[in-house]
Amino acid sequence: MTTRRRLLISAAATAGALPLALWHRPAPAQSAGFSFDALAERAAQLAGEAFEDPRRRLPEAWRDLSYDDYRKIRFDTNQALWRAQGLFEVQLFHPGSIYDHTVDVHVLTDGVATPLPFGREMFDYGDLQPPEAGDDGLGFAGFRLHYPLNRPDYFDEFLVFLGASYFRLVGRGQRYGLSGRGLAIDTATPGGEEFPYFRAFWLEKPAPDATEMTVYALLDSESMTGAYRFVIQPRTEARLTVQARLFARRAIGKLGIAPLTSMFLKGENSRRRGDDYRPEVHDSDGLMIHGAGGEWIWRPLADRRAVTVASFAGDDLRGFGLIQRDRDFRSYEDLEAHYHERPSCWVTPGGSWGAGHVELVEIPTDSEYVDNVVAYWVPHRPVEPGDVLDIAYTLDSYLDHADRPPGGRAVSTRVGGAMHYGGTDWQDGDARLFVIDFDHGELPWLAAAEPVEAQVDTSSGALGPVVVHKNDETGGWRVFFGFRPDGDRPADLRCFLRHRGQVLSETWTYLWTA
Repeated sequence: MTTRRRLLISAAATAGALPLALWHRPAPAQSAGFSFDALAERAAQLAGEAFEDPRRRLPEAWRDLSYDDYRKIRFDTNQALWRAQGLFEVQLFHPGSIYDHTVDVHVLTDGVATPLPFGREMFDYGDLQPPEAGDDGLGFAGFRLHYPLNRPDYFDEFLVFLGASYFRLVGRGQRYGLSGRGLAIDTATPGGEEFPYFRAFWLEKPAPDATEMTVYALLDSESMTGAYRFVIQPRTEARLTVQARLFARRAIGKLGIAPLTSMFLKGENSRRRGDDYRPEVHDSDGLMIHGAGGEWIWRPLADRRAVTVASFAGDDLRGFGLIQRDRDFRSYEDLEAHYHERPSCWVTPGGSWGAGHVELVEIPTDSEYVDNVVAYWVPHRPVEPGDVLDIAYTLDSYLDHADRPPGGRAVSTRVGGAMHYGGTDWQDGDARLFVIDFDHGELPWLAAAEPVEAQVDTSSGALGPVVVHKNDETGGWRVFFGFRPDGDRPADLRCFLRHRGQVLSETWTYLWTA
């Protein structure tokens, strides 16, 4: 293998490990047994070979299976890996239909990897007549992990790897919502997005009383390969600790690190979806960022009419995530989807990621069954052929977190036609009225007579008078301000609260478009 350059994105994931040197080629694995370094060496070798489309591996008869027929296939739970041997069990997904990327699965026991072959005896096909296609080397579509998460006598499904490099994680009291991905490449670019996929997994068998387990994965795509290590901790705030080493086959225009994907159909700030009894429909309602200077930023998601890409400064980023902030059932009124129990997901870099930015992509949709929101971190340094990147981060799945952010937060954003407010009439032309409710932190403790003020700015257009009121119904504070756009020019709006010179809240941001 030719000498490769290394771009250091973070320190090693293992606690106490020394930072990896810049532009240092990984040393070959020293052990004949399985290890992360050995997997990384395999990824490096793979990067020197031509990319092979994994869909060619699945027989056409399985690929042509209708989704309704595919849904008839059920895994036989009696065939679960490690069944009744400890706190973790593994179930497999059958390949076919839309799940046409097959993966190899191996079991790791004391450093020795053993392939787990596909077998039809693992599945119940119901009234479906399975195709007669050969099964040799077929592989699986993915797998899911089970653990006694919510009660000791039942093994809950809490983590799924299924489809390309996608995975979903939930903690106690949570329902599946947004997804994580191994990597995003050229998202929302004219040339189209590339979807890396996990082509093989190694599941390390945990001790019978272990409360965490480790999964390794090999990633592949036209532009990049990679070795991944996931340390999985099922609990109330479920956590994945991720270590990855990536190898570039070719130059990459835009690399998305720690991507999260979610769904937003409508919220309290939406106006064009009235034919639905539910007030709001979304898995996440905002992007939250913790910047290097300590500032917390909140960007409510919106029902967009066109693909919208927004960037937020992310040098030496402290964290970011797609958040489901509204936890009131009455905001959704959905007894089936339970959107109020969909988790938030927070990414914390494992060391300094250096210069870069957080990018948010919002895509128009008419369906609540399609993910149309993506967020990830983009390094400013271009990725060139032969580059090697080391990445580490943790990913937390939770319902609420008192310290994210630690102070006041924007709990609702409403936009409507401008009206008489605060002694000012803004009913003419295209003027809009923004109403933002802030709560938490010091805000509920401040009496109505306290001099709480809002700092509001816009990148274009004109602002009306800013009015701040104590909200006696919630205990928080409400901000009103008018906004008159400058024709069709988009506007970045910002607002935060302060009291006697002290900042009380995160910074609310909003992209207004005509």
